Amino acid sequence: MAKALIDFTKKDIIALAPLAGYTDLPFRRVAKKFGVDITFSEMISANALIYNSKRTFKMLEKSPIEIPYIVQIAASDKEIAKKAVLILNEIEGIDGIDLNCGCPAPKVVGQKCGSSLLEDLPKMAEIIESIKTHSNKKYTSVKSRIGFNEKYPELIAKVCEDNGADFITFHGRTRAGKYKAKIDYDSIRVAKEAVNIPVIANGDITSLKIADEVRSYTGCDGIMIGRGAIGNPWIFYQIKNSLESVDKDKIKEIVLEHYDAMIDFYGQKGVGIFRKHLHTYSKSFPQSSIFRDKINRIDDKLQLRVEIETFFSE
Repeated sequence: MAKALIDFTKKDIIALAPLAGYTDLPFRRVAKKFGVDITFSEMISANALIYNSKRTFKMLEKSPIEIPYIVQIAASDKEIAKKAVLILNEIEGIDGIDLNCGCPAPKVVGQKCGSSLLEDLPKMAEIIESIKTHSNKKYTSVKSRIGFNEKYPELIAKVCEDNGADFITFHGRTRAGKYKAKIDYDSIRVAKEAVNIPVIANGDITSLKIADEVRSYTGCDGIMIGRGAIGNPWIFYQIKNSLESVDKDKIKEIVLEHYDAMIDFYGQKGVGIFRKHLHTYSKSFPQSSIFRDKINRIDDKLQLRVEIETFFSE
């Protein structure tokens, strides 16, 4: 029997959440190197795949170290999902397909994708079954919220399990809660108890302490971190190694690794894109405003690397 790519038995899985504009290949590469077990692509529109969008296919590219690597799709019905899956079947290096049932963005909901599917569980069931039936990848998974306006995590979890999902990630808010409502870990716990497949907990995990508390309280089989890693990608290293804090040398190593990955992937364009990351990485450091002002005027990739190394060494 082939060895599983994801070992849920230890209940210590760390996954990187898909975040539009942030979890591109360079960021995923860094997260994977420093502690993440599972990486997910940014959310991919099934329609964009079907219409052969060059930008979308670029978003599918992965680092060689991303194993397992799962592509997350947004689809509004089973036929669209099937067509997208058949395209993904032809691409090597993808280990699973994840259905987005959680995105609260009005544009996505208006297209009957993302968390909109939580208002039509029979349709959601059909899409999951379609992915499972037609995919040649090892895993079919779902990332969901705990409800649309109300909370019904057990029902959602059962729909996922009954229609072929190998595991589920729950973000502990309803669609109505967007990103402001308090995370409901009770609902994630209830969902975990309702099914026999692994459940990953997601939402407001920003430290080792919270990660440990969420694992213990929910009984989940892993945790997923998204926004908690923005400006703080060393959180994965911290949690994986049970460290209360991360020293400056490790932070510098991770920032430089991320910068080098950006240049490798985007070329000169990576200089400008990386500034938004440097703005958040530098916030807690002395003289950060002076540093941000300086890097905003630097376009040379080698000069910027020197400035990064100098700043994070002081």
